Formats: sequence, structure tokens, C-alpha cells
Amino acid sequence: MTIKPRARNLGLPFRGIPGPDNALTDIPGVLVGFTTVISGEGPLETGKGPVRTGVTAILPKGRQDRQKPVWAGQYNLNGNGEMTGTHWINEAGYFTSPICLTNTHSVGMVHHAVTGWMSRQYVSDFVDGHAWAMPVVAETYDGPANDINGRHITEQHALDAIESATSGLPAEGNVGGGAGMMTYEFKGGTGTSSRIVTIGENTWTVGTLVQSNFGARHQLSILGVPVGLEMPHEAPNTQANEPEQGSIIVVIGTDAPLLPNQLRRLAKRGALGIARTGSSGGHYSGDIILAFSVANEREANRRGLEEPPVLQSMTSVDDHYLDVIYEAAVQSVEEAIINAMVAAETVPLINPAGKSWTAIDHEQLKKIMAKYNRLED
Repeated sequence: MTIKPRARNLGLPFRGIPGPDNALTDIPGVLVGFTTVISGEGPLETGKGPVRTGVTAILPKGRQDRQKPVWAGQYNLNGNGEMTGTHWINEAGYFTSPICLTNTHSVGMVHHAVTGWMSRQYVSDFVDGHAWAMPVVAETYDGPANDINGRHITEQHALDAIESATSGLPAEGNVGGGAGMMTYEFKGGTGTSSRIVTIGENTWTVGTLVQSNFGARHQLSILGVPVGLEMPHEAPNTQANEPEQGSIIVVIGTDAPLLPNQLRRLAKRGALGIARTGSSGGHYSGDIILAFSVANEREANRRGLEEPPVLQSMTSVDDHYLDVIYEAAVQSVEEAIINAMVAAETVPLINPAGKSWTAIDHEQLKKIMAKYNRLED
């Protein structure tokens, strides 16, 4: 894998202490994988291409042979989008599946693939224990750059993303579900970041992965600098007098022991990280945030096979100390979005044809940041 420049490599002084890879995978046990599907050139032919899309897979607890609850909370800043499995997350406070991200019209196929993967991975739970699958699959819309109505994502694409999931620094930019996405009318896509937090004698990691596909050019703010106003050129939606459109999926993870209600509160803070980059959460943007914790591990109940204990216990950080974790989440979401932009590469559009999601120019960005004294040597 070619390691692309990241925001900090350009001298952008983000706050907070990042983890070793400054990534969601800094959380022990978390794996991330991708399938990127790119084919075809020229004008749009529905069902044939061009194709610029993919699948991103996040395995919060790696690969295990038993289902284990991943404690979670979810929040919609603006609900013009889809994340499956959230009814149960909001009801029970956990999920047991991989998290997959793709394009809007491929949610069904990816959901189908994850269901099959779970039934094979957790054979004892599904065959002997009558478990059922409620995969977490989320989407953003890549129609300007991808033949989205051709529905080119297959079951195997989703399975390959899951099977390729690994630790270490994930790829960013035009990869996985982010392959055809834009951010503030620059090329966007997949980005990640993390923060180390210390509370008393405890040290934990808060990490974020985004599929970033939102924002109008004039809104873009990086570390308080009005970059979008300084770089108004080649903004296809703005030039066509279109409102802000697209979406962003934010996945925040931590190994800090948090209860589901605390995780929902953490998910809400993800919206502040989005806002730091300039967005006001437009009507046509699906801004959906999921927060999870890998702490408090236990196996899922298996109906009819074994009786669970009458009493269960969970450890949690006292609410008094949550502000440190909130701040880490806001910082990591903000940086993950900018990392997606910095890593991205220009992609031609097919609808409208003749335009592009242009990669943000690193040298021009550095000059603008220096102009506002927001660049480190």
C-alpha cells in the first residue's frame, strides 16, 4: 500500500495527541478493509459504467467465532441517508456485525453479503442458537462520479472488504466506499484519525473513520481558516447553483468503557467535528454518526442453548470525566475529514460530464494556511 500524505505532513497543526498510526485501528482489535471498484472511461452508460465506487469494512472486534456485543450509540445530525441496524442499536445499545460503508444504491447487496458472512463466521450462534443478523451498513451518494444506478457492487466485493480487513494504518482518499465521494466540492472519500486520552491512571484511544461526501465549497474551513473562500474555483455544484449535497458517515470507536447512553452522547459530539470543517448540515446531506466501545466484552446470549446470568455488570467511565473523551472525538473527526481530502486524487465526473472532483492542491493549501499563520514548519 502506498502511504499518501496526510494533513499533519503538510504542517497543519491539529490539536491533541494522536495514536501510533493516527487511525481508528489504533484501538486494540479494530480491523479495517477495503474493496475499491474502478473501471471504464467516457460517458455514462447505465449498467456499464464508468464505475468509481467500493466497500469499506470495519471489524470492531476482529474475527472471532462467536458473536460478542459491541456497545454503541447512534446520532443523526441530518437524516437524509441510511445506516441499517440502528433501530436495535437505539433500543438495546449494541450490535454484533461488521460495519460496512458503500454507495447509496448498494446498501441492499452489502447487507445481504454481511448476513451471509455472519451466518458462516458464527456457525454455532446461527445454526444452533437461532441467532439473526442485523448488519450495520451505511451509505453516501457517489452518483456524479459513478454509475450508481448500475449497482456494480457485488456480494463478493463486500466479502473481500471484510476478509481484507487488517490492523495498521488504513488507506485514505479514493478507497473503498469513498472511491467516488467528494468533500466541499474537492475530491474526498475515506479518512481516519485518533487521539490518546488519559484520565487518572487510565489511558485509552478514541479513533474515527469517515466516509466523507458533503459540503459546499464556500463553507470549507480548516483550523479556522476560510479555505473554501480562498479556493473558489472548480466547484461544480456551486457553479451550477446547486445547494449543499452529499453525506458523511462518521464512525467513532474507543476502548474506554462507556455505556450505550454515553456512547450516544459521544456520537452527538461527532457533529461538532463535522461543523469545525464548515458544514451547517444541509437538507440534502445525510450526516449519520455511530460511536462504539470495544470494552466490557462478553458473548452474546444463545437462546435455547444456555441460560445467561441473571445479573450482568459493566464498568464505565464516570460522567464527570467524559469531557476529555468528547474533545478527543471532536478533534479526530475534524482531522479525519481533512485527511480524506489531502489523500484524495482527482476524479472525472460523469453526471455532469466534463467536470471533476478535483483533489485539493497541497501547495496552494499550505500557502493559504501560512497566510493566516496556521502552518507549522
